[in-house]
Amino acid sequence: MRASERAYATLRSEIIDWKLTPGTVLGEVELSERLGVSRTPIREALAKLTAEGLTEPQSGRGMVVSEISLDHLNELFELRSALECRAAELAAQRCEPGIFLALHQQLTNAGELITAQDPTRTDYYQLAGDLDAAVDAAVGNHYLNLALKNLRVHLVRVRRLGKDNPTRLRDAAREHAAIALAIAHGNPTVASAATTVHLDNSLRHLLSTTH
Repeated sequence: MRASERAYATLRSEIIDWKLTPGTVLGEVELSERLGVSRTPIREALAKLTAEGLTEPQSGRGMVVSEISLDHLNELFELRSALECRAAELAAQRCEPGIFLALHQQLTNAGELITAQDPTRTDYYQLAGDLDAAVDAAVGNHYLNLALKNLRVHLVRVRRLGKDNPTRLRDAAREHAAIALAIAHGNPTVASAATTVHLDNSLRHLLSTTH
């Protein structure tokens, strides 16, 4: 892997995981020393991160990790609604039902994964990711999948604003289960509606925790 790709992968992971929080200054010299690469790969990595909306130039401070504001939340969810509702419709029309019936059963029991023993919710988020992956595979549209992949990078960052509230996560698991069942039954209208309900509840929760 090229030096710029290594730097990009490391910084991207640190931003998504909030090891580099919004507003953090990304100095080329400091990053070069910390990551053990020259400044040219750092500049290339930052350019790529900026293109993804994860970093941005700020007057007087150089490059910083991009902020997440309420305006950004609304814009993200406008795009999310358009992409995910359409993906759910297409998945309902094209899927292998057995895959989504199995996911429905797992998601119905997902509340058991949300425990104090797993504060990072690794198993829960893995299951939610499995549903995303199954939808992507069922849709089979490269361009739609790419758009969703880019969107999810920002959604992972936004997730931290919700403070991983256990009650909300259990509700979200039930909403995911409803989406999976609608897809399994081959009903695009219900799949889209279930997705809309989930997104509306998620946005309302995020807005309530950021005030």
